[in-house]
Amino acid sequence: MRIALFPGSFDPFTNGHLDVVRRGISLFDQIIIAIGNNSSKSRYLPVEQMMEMIAEVFHDEPRVSVQSYKGLTADYARETGARYLLRGLRNTTDFEYENTIAQANRHVNPDLETVFLITSPSLAAISSTIIREIHRFGGNVDDFVPFALPTAEPIKN
Repeated sequence: MRIALFPGSFDPFTNGHLDVVRRGISLFDQIIIAIGNNSSKSRYLPVEQMMEMIAEVFHDEPRVSVQSYKGLTADYARETGARYLLRGLRNTTDFEYENTIAQANRHVNPDLETVFLITSPSLAAISSTIIREIHRFGGNVDDFVPFALPTAEPIKN
């Protein structure tokens, strides 16, 4: 069975992430969307809430599950039986960053292969960081995420 782990902070999960998972389903038997605890980031939305929202998006797709984890992604892949990491690339900057991580993951778990999918052009400008900023300042992010985000308290300048 070809199990892929799609790790990330998903804060929030975007239409770009959705696109990667939908395209990845044709390549893998199972995809685990794994929300990691990134020690260098503080969360905008709680992990549990994001897990529920993502699970609802994929409620009709039994080959997709949502989990959270702590620790090294390569170790968690081993724990789940995933032999592949699924990652999306928007641009060359993403490639440089992801390539370094892929090499480190392969060092920790030599059986782990990283598979990159190029983001669909119409979604390449979407990032969780930009979505958080728009949302934090009271802007409409409906075109960027596959679900309604909780109402944010607008920040006044």
